[in-house]
Amino acid sequence: MSGKAFFLDTNILIYTFDHTSTRKQEIATELLEDAIRGKGCTSYQVIQEFLNVASRRLSPPLTETQSQQYLKTVLAPLCEFYPDSDFFRRGLDIKERWRFSWYDSLIITAALECGCETLYSEDLQHKQKIESLTVINPFAE
Repeated sequence: MSGKAFFLDTNILIYTFDHTSTRKQEIATELLEDAIRGKGCTSYQVIQEFLNVASRRLSPPLTETQSQQYLKTVLAPLCEFYPDSDFFRRGLDIKERWRFSWYDSLIITAALECGCETLYSEDLQHKQKIESLTVINPFAE
């Protein structure tokens, strides 16, 4: 367990590239900078999701070279968690107990496994407590 303060979901990283919402971009960028300074982390799943979205839906999409650079300088250093079979068992338990989707359960499980107190995500219920983790939508007003 890393014991990082917070875990970043994919949507936070995507918003750092979103020029259509200055407010969300500023908040997301600040969170990413805090993570890079050692306060936060993410997982392999977030890396996969981000690279998929970045190459297809960002405007403009990241090129192969840009994706490789972002992976090297931002995503890989923030990745604190790689799965094992116990992780998937815990993910199944979270899914069953809390009725989250499978992929949301994996994000939550990774944040818990990293020892994070906060999961920053726009996709889950703001201020929901899941075991020792609190979901925070940083864009909620």
